[in-house]
Amino acid sequence: MVALFPSSSVNLSHIRFEIRALQSQLVQWRRSLHQRPELGFREHLTAQFIDQKLTEWGIEHQTGIAQTGVVAVIHGTRPGPVLGIRADMDALPVQELNDVPYRSQHDGLMHACGHDGHITIALGTAYYLAQHRDDFAGTVKIIFQPAEEGPGGAKPMIEAGVLHNPDVDAIVGLHLWNNLPLGTAGVRTGALMAAVEQFHCTIQGKGGHGAMPHQTIDSIVVAAQVVTALQTIVARNVDPLKSGVVTVGSFNAGHAHNVIADSARLSGTVRYFDPALSDWFEQRVTQVIRGVCEANGATYSLEYEKLYPPVINDAGMADLVRSIAETVIETPAGIVPECQTMGGEDMSFFLQEVPGCYFFLGSANPEKGLAYPHHHPRFDFDETALGMGVEIFVRCVEKFCTR
Repeated sequence: MVALFPSSSVNLSHIRFEIRALQSQLVQWRRSLHQRPELGFREHLTAQFIDQKLTEWGIEHQTGIAQTGVVAVIHGTRPGPVLGIRADMDALPVQELNDVPYRSQHDGLMHACGHDGHITIALGTAYYLAQHRDDFAGTVKIIFQPAEEGPGGAKPMIEAGVLHNPDVDAIVGLHLWNNLPLGTAGVRTGALMAAVEQFHCTIQGKGGHGAMPHQTIDSIVVAAQVVTALQTIVARNVDPLKSGVVTVGSFNAGHAHNVIADSARLSGTVRYFDPALSDWFEQRVTQVIRGVCEANGATYSLEYEKLYPPVINDAGMADLVRSIAETVIETPAGIVPECQTMGGEDMSFFLQEVPGCYFFLGSANPEKGLAYPHHHPRFDFDETALGMGVEIFVRCVEKFCTR
């Protein structure tokens, strides 16, 4: 038997009785989803679970959007605006190491980022709103999105028309966040999460004997210079008051200690908050690689891909979410405005289309051993956050749709 809310120092008195009473169901749904993780665009069992619940509750919905996405529509009893709520569905290719009854049953796959909790919070919100349609005007559109971890499901869902019929006026979403303790929320106006771009580069030199470097163009030496030179882009080209990261994450070359490799392969990621830096970073990375290669007589091929733009919160919607979070969460830490991360999220595509707010809901509890970072094989979170998330979403609906 799951307790309604585990004991903690967090004040839960601001969560209404109906949502507190739903807590044991939220935990069960989350654990069921956790046991059956699926990768992006393969979330068939997950979508089936969502479909069954929405059908059981008599909630209008559509399945099979952008392959595995689901959209639920809940109308209030009076005309009004349309608020979107977004929850991502996919898991990660991580082998779970948690020794818990609800551990992943799919070998090599794990909900290691909290998306099982996001689905659960969205389902809990849908269930509550369907039972309390008199409490809000307008319409709520709950978007269960595939493939956030890659290759990205937000854009295909937008292209499929999920923001229309009826047209969404604003959107909110949350991320359970083990970088913040339970009983806090990270709400920020403007840039919350970074743009995500990646590059793959092959440097072509001329191989030869390790004892006769004058007969070669050493691709490893050239590539090493490229790695170093790329670090000057942020250090010496970006305004120190702005943020950016260029990381080379892989370097592969050679196969023998006495052979100079004829080619080297690099791959890396670029992160930044300012949308104005998008084309500039691509141009600068290309210039640096080209210049180093030309100086050494090497050639190169470069693939540069822009994955997700930065997550930019609308000021008005951030104020709305912040005001609501302040009424739900009462701890000394409370609301954390300085909560930026260089991590990326394709919620950014929704925020480019309509005003909205994406925020972090603290979910770590070190006292229970629930503080491992996201994407770690022992990641888990304090499930008390589930009911808190439902309460915040419900209040967002009530405030936005009746103002």
